[in-house]
Amino acid sequence: MESVIILVFVIGYLAITLEHNIKIDKLIPALVMMAISWALISLGLDSFTEWFDSANHGLVEGYASLGHETKMHLMEETLLHHLGKTAEILVFLLGAMTIVEIIDYFDGFSTIKSFIKTKKKTKILWIFAFLAFILSAIIDNLTATIVLISILQKIVNDRNVRIWFAGLIIIAANAGGAWSPIGDVTTTMLWIGKKVTTGHLVGYLLLPSLICMLVPTFIASFLPAFKGDLAVEEVVEEKPKSRFSGTMLYLGLGAIVFVPIFKTVTHLPPYVGMMLALGVVAIFAEIYSSAKFSLSNHDSEESDAHAHHSPVHHSLSKIELPSILFFLGILMAVAALESLGILFGFASTLQDSMPMMGTELHHEGVSDLVIILLGIGSAVIDNVPLVAASLGMFSQPIDNELWHFIAYSAGTGGSMLIIGSAAGVVAMGMEKIDFFWYFKKISWLALAGFLAGTIVFFWTRTLF
Repeated sequence: MESVIILVFVIGYLAITLEHNIKIDKLIPALVMMAISWALISLGLDSFTEWFDSANHGLVEGYASLGHETKMHLMEETLLHHLGKTAEILVFLLGAMTIVEIIDYFDGFSTIKSFIKTKKKTKILWIFAFLAFILSAIIDNLTATIVLISILQKIVNDRNVRIWFAGLIIIAANAGGAWSPIGDVTTTMLWIGKKVTTGHLVGYLLLPSLICMLVPTFIASFLPAFKGDLAVEEVVEEKPKSRFSGTMLYLGLGAIVFVPIFKTVTHLPPYVGMMLALGVVAIFAEIYSSAKFSLSNHDSEESDAHAHHSPVHHSLSKIELPSILFFLGILMAVAALESLGILFGFASTLQDSMPMMGTELHHEGVSDLVIILLGIGSAVIDNVPLVAASLGMFSQPIDNELWHFIAYSAGTGGSMLIIGSAAGVVAMGMEKIDFFWYFKKISWLALAGFLAGTIVFFWTRTLF
């Protein structure tokens, strides 16, 4: 039965990887393989020889000798445990996404556009690279990419020039997301899973991530594509800029940044702080929306229309729900493999078979090469299931250097292919970037940044 479950997972994984070839959204195979995996576990419960207790991070002793009812109860408890941990991540993401959409409702990101005055390509490149690096650490790399490419489309006329900027934005956004607990889904998973803390994550990864962004940007600034000036459109807003746009931008970003502080002070799960942040931002959004509406007129029909176009309701309707469902499916499918002890056994085999690099600096015999390969693998396979698998494979304590290296590798390695990260996939859709164009023009820059950051990480971890 274990072989069948692994086969289901592999087939589902391939369907996710080949999403663009088979024309099926990746959330569908993720949900299907989750449901089938757990159904097979339930049907074959008595045939398994071991069970991994995720709550206690160890195999259940004497599992094979337990009665059927006891095994059923253990499976239900394990399923509920994994659903709870997954729900923490999903609720956190829902809150963050809604706050970003509220900012956008008030045209808050147009404030960023107003900072860009130059026509020189290299200056624009560096401005967008640093904006992507900083913004992705606050509002996550996916959202930062969407925001910055939207701004880029209002500044750069020529698409052939614009896709070069988009390629470097992907690299910078993924690098920026790696050192922040709220910058990437994978770092959020490690943070919520109590594998890393905010202070150590920043300490370990800020410099490597910065180098990962700086090296490709520096090299790119000498390429012909970024030489000279570009034709810049006249600054004409597509819609009147809300007088509350700047306020909502700073309020929203400040609320998201407040979440790690709230967790540190209260020791409550991060999603609680995110819900508080969302509630505060939503209050101001409703007040400002009412104030804006009251400046027009108070006709009853328009009042009814306002009720149906609340900024909060509008923002919730724009949430990327397919991504949320994909995370649900993939995390729960990986949880099925973890519960059977498959990932636990795979980790032991992997550690025994891989050559050791930097053994004196690593704990419990986990090779640096394993994590580097995980980073390279995240360019081909989605980094969310890779990190989810690593949570079940390794048992190192909180803030062990292993978890920080996983956060760096999985977060930045995806830049090497355009399909390797959420930021890359969304940029691909927004600018219709060809896979092979990116592979020829941008991938080598991403690889250079990844390797440079890795070398810096090996140095920084000696400081801890």
